[in-house]
Amino acid sequence: MDTFPLIATGVASTSLDGEILAIRYTKIVSLNDQKDEFESLDSLYQQMEKEDSDFTKLTKKEGQIVKEREKLIVHKINEDTPVEDVKDAYLKLHLLSMKLVKPNTINLEGIFSALPNVAWTNQGPIHPNDLEKLRPEYDSLYIRSLDKFPCLTDYVIPNGVRIADASRVRLGAYLSEGTTIMHEGFVNFNAGTLGPSMIEGRISAGVVIGKNSDLGGGCSTMGTLSGGNDVKISVGEDCLLGANSGLGIPLGDRCIVEAGLYLTAGSKVEVIDENNKIIKIVKASELSSKNDQLFIRNSLTGAIQCKANTKSVSLNDQLHKND
Repeated sequence: MDTFPLIATGVASTSLDGEILAIRYTKIVSLNDQKDEFESLDSLYQQMEKEDSDFTKLTKKEGQIVKEREKLIVHKINEDTPVEDVKDAYLKLHLLSMKLVKPNTINLEGIFSALPNVAWTNQGPIHPNDLEKLRPEYDSLYIRSLDKFPCLTDYVIPNGVRIADASRVRLGAYLSEGTTIMHEGFVNFNAGTLGPSMIEGRISAGVVIGKNSDLGGGCSTMGTLSGGNDVKISVGEDCLLGANSGLGIPLGDRCIVEAGLYLTAGSKVEVIDENNKIIKIVKASELSSKNDQLFIRNSLTGAIQCKANTKSVSLNDQLHKND
């Protein structure tokens, strides 16, 4: 998809005061890919802007059924500029989760300011201030979370993906076919997988995982949202992060980080040869993105060591045929 400009239609959930809380976009059209349809929707968009949200024509055209506290939306983004409002935010999150753009390729600056805090309930999104007013309307009202981001699966169902606990994957996650996310796995927005992978650890915002890689139980990847880290972390193809390990540098292909080892950019690493002789000592950041590396901790000295990786990582195909 040649992304911008684009136009999208969807259904917005609103508060009792009419504030837009969340939007499910059902159609996204790019001028560069679908010129005729784009121009048709753009004409409707221009008319609606003048008439201040007369949705009659759109409702008829799209066959949408609008419930109470919902309204139809047509939204247009001409250029990839910072996020200005909730309409921009949800459209860009949909672009990622519908795999129309890859993580770290669109401008998400301002997204936290644009998104309202929402009570995500079994009755849909509700403004926190409206909860007690609306509670008597429902036989049951279960609040799953108070957050700015919804679960991915409330808005987009990716093909060929298995998610054991949907509450741990946010809208804006990019999940390729063959991805399996177990109960302890977590995937933030603007992050995800580029091919079949086993995820039992944390994929932080901005982190991408290469195909056929395995993130072991409880492992973590450093994100860039807070804490001062400004280096985008990535995991290459055919890699393994052992259980409870941590990663603070980009990994190349066919790399392994042993269980329990947290590798930060400033970690001192002994580079050793096939005879376990120390060749040099470097910061881990100097080993970023290099292929075929095995990171271990010496059980006698406690030193972090790196040597050539001669082992192969292979996924169990039966766990990734998610038809």
